[in-house]
Amino acid sequence: MPNQSLNHLVCCGLLFLGVLFSSPACALEIVAGPCLQNPTETSMSIVWVTDVNCTSWVEYGSSEQALDRKAFAGSHGLIDADQTIHRITIEGLFPASTCYYRICSKEILKFEAYKVTYGQTLTGDVCHFNTLSKNKPDFSFIVLNDIHQRNDLFKKLAEQSASRPYDLVFLNGDIISDINNTSQIIDYVLKPCADLFAKTTPMIYVRGNHETRGKYARMLPDYLVLPNGRFYFAFDHGPVRFIIMDGGEDKTDDNPAYSGLVDFDRYRIQQKHWLQKQIQSEAFQKALFKIVVVHMPPVASQQWHGSDHLYELWRPLFNEAKIDLMICGHTHKYEVIQPKPGVSEYPVMIGGKPADKEATVIRVDVTRDKLDAVMTTDEGATVGTYQVLRRPPAL
Repeated sequence: MPNQSLNHLVCCGLLFLGVLFSSPACALEIVAGPCLQNPTETSMSIVWVTDVNCTSWVEYGSSEQALDRKAFAGSHGLIDADQTIHRITIEGLFPASTCYYRICSKEILKFEAYKVTYGQTLTGDVCHFNTLSKNKPDFSFIVLNDIHQRNDLFKKLAEQSASRPYDLVFLNGDIISDINNTSQIIDYVLKPCADLFAKTTPMIYVRGNHETRGKYARMLPDYLVLPNGRFYFAFDHGPVRFIIMDGGEDKTDDNPAYSGLVDFDRYRIQQKHWLQKQIQSEAFQKALFKIVVVHMPPVASQQWHGSDHLYELWRPLFNEAKIDLMICGHTHKYEVIQPKPGVSEYPVMIGGKPADKEATVIRVDVTRDKLDAVMTTDEGATVGTYQVLRRPPAL
C-alpha cells in the first residue's frame, strides 16, 4: 500500500511538470497603438508599443486585399530591432490618397552576432488613413487641451466629436500632468488615442508646460514622430498653413521648481528666429488661412513669466504675419479673446480645464472662404464661437 501511494504521488508530480512545461508561452501583445502621427501629403508615420522586444514593419497597399508593400524603420543600413517602441514611416504616397495598412511585430528571443532567435509574430488588424492635400477645398479638425490624465473626459470629448468626420486631432498640451514614468505616456496618450481615433486619424502633439516636468519628460519624443525632431513646426492641409509652437514653462528658468535643468528663455528666442523665417516663406505667404496652435497663450499676464515672454517675443510677429486664428489652452478658463488693434490683432480661442462640464473640445470647419470655430464642453454646451472670413487679396 505505501508503494502504491508513492507511485501515485510520483505520477501526479510528473503529470504536473508535464503540464507546466508544455504550456504555451505568453502571447506577444501590443501595449498601445497603432497611432498615426506626422501626416504629410506623401507620408504617414505609425507608432505602437509591444510588451517585449521585437523587430517590426508595416504592410500597406491601396486596398485591404493588396497589402503588397512593406515599410521598415532603420538607419545606417540596419533595420531597427530589439525594442518595444516602434516608429515606422510609410513614404512615397500621393496627396489626398487612401492607404490601407497593418502593423507587424516579430519577437526577438535572443540576439547574437550571427544568429537571431525569433519567437512569435503578431499581425494587427487592417486599418486605413488618408494623406494630406494642399488642394483639399474643405476639411475639419478638433483640438483637445489640458486633459491632465482624465481619460474619462478624453473619451467623452472624442466620442462627442465623432458624429461628424474630421481630418486631424491636435492635442494642445497638458494631456499628461507630469511624466514620472513612461507608462503615463502609454496610458494617457497612445492608448486612448489609438482606441478613440488614431488608427485612422492622425494626432498632432503640441507640448504643454506640464509635459516638460518629471524625470521622464525627456523621453516623450521617443513615443512621437516630430517633424525635424522638434516640437515646433509648420505644415499645410487644404487652404490652411498650421504653425505649431512650443511655449515651454510658465515660470522663470531659475525658479527652484526646475532645479536648474531648464533653458526655455533661449528656446523661445530660437523659435522666434524660426518664426521670422517661416512667415516669409512662400508656403506661408500663399496660404489662404494661417492658424497657430500653442498651449500657452501669448498674453500679458503680469503674473506668469512664460506668457509674458511669449507676448514680448512672438506677438509682434503674429501681428505682422496677419494670422487668422490662434488656439490655446493652459489657463483652465475657456474663453474667446477678440482681436485688439495694436495689441493682439487676431482672435484667440482658449480651451477649458480637466473638470466635469468645463472640459472642452474645439472644432474648426475650414472652407476656402471661411473658418468656423465652435467650442463645446464635455456636456455638449456651446461656450464659444468665432468665424473668420477669408481676407481679400492684397493690392
